[in-house]
Parts: sequence; structure tokens; C-alpha cells
Amino acid sequence: MSERIIEGPDCLHEGAQWLAGREPRFAHAYALTGPLPLRWRREGFGALVDAIVSQQISVSAADAILRRMKAAGLTGPRKIIRASEDELRACGLSGQKVRYLKALASARIPYAQLREMPLDAVISTLTAVPGIGPWTAQIYAMFSLGRADVFAPGDLALQEAARLLFGLPERPKPRALARMAEAWSPWRAVAARLLWAYYRIEKDREGIR
Repeated sequence: MSERIIEGPDCLHEGAQWLAGREPRFAHAYALTGPLPLRWRREGFGALVDAIVSQQISVSAADAILRRMKAAGLTGPRKIIRASEDELRACGLSGQKVRYLKALASARIPYAQLREMPLDAVISTLTAVPGIGPWTAQIYAMFSLGRADVFAPGDLALQEAARLLFGLPERPKPRALARMAEAWSPWRAVAARLLWAYYRIEKDREGIR
């Protein structure tokens, strides 16, 4: 695999400097945010549970659900498969997310092999599982696998941060934001971290767990 892997703060700084050198608005944002957080996450089943739970809800709401799941011992695939829908919904999960988590628990994702797969193969492998859409797969590739050139254009906080930073009249749609992000390759994952950090400053709240 020849794709760049983010291995620590030095990689983030290198990527941010590269972005700042090519886009003055990123230079402005980086001056405000300072060093960017790695946001590393563990690999495997638990990371995808976190991502599914976090879909389309606030950071604080996702944290609360995950705490309830942990307190109830609903963490591993076998426990989720055996749990009733009522037990999972009692943690705050919607019926749809209950179905997604059970599908994930039953899937045989080759987690170790994902590290060596090209990004396109990682995304297609993950999105074959019900409930794992492009956003969830992209977040996994970004934070659990450390891929440097992945972006999540469907993320609402990234859309809003791009609107603010680039002075756009409205939030860019996913396709438009993906086109914008092409200019940020090979450091699109660093651009995402920079936009999330800028969002936190502008909105005074986190845009990503």
C-alpha cells in the first residue's frame, strides 16, 4: 500500500503547512486553531459502533448513548447479537440503528486486512454492510486507519466550516465539497481536521467525536 499514513503530530503539521501554503484561508484557520488533534481511534468493531451511533446526532448525544451501552455491557458483537431490540433502544438507539448494529455484529469484516487495502477497497468493503455509508467508512479510514488523503464531504460540520472559512453563500452540498477537496489532496484528512478545529472555534462546539 503506497497511501500516506498519518502517524503523529508531525504528519498533521506537515499536512497543515502544505495546505496553508496553497490556500490562504487555510493559513488563516491554522493560525487560529494551532496544532490539530490526531483524533486517533481504535480499529475494529468498536470503532464502527461508535461511528454508527454518531450518525446524524450531536456529539453529546452520541457520547450519552455510548456510555449507556457500555454500562449495560453491550459492547462486543456477540452481546449485541444476543441483545433484544428493547435492550438496545433503552440505551437511546433508534430502531434503525439497532438494525445497523446487529448487521455490523453479524458481518465478517476483515479488520486486519483493511490496513493494507487501497482506500477505494476499504470504502467498498465497509459500505457493503447495512448502516455503513460513505461517511462512516470515511471516518473509519481517517481516524482508525490513519489515511491521509480521505475526506468526508457529507459531514455537516465540514460543510458549515467550509461555508464560513471560504465565505460561501450556503453550505456546499457533498458533491460540491468533494470537488473543493480535490485541491487539498494528498492531505484531505488534514484539511478535514483543520475544518473541524475551525468549526469548534467559530461555533464553540465540537463537530466530530
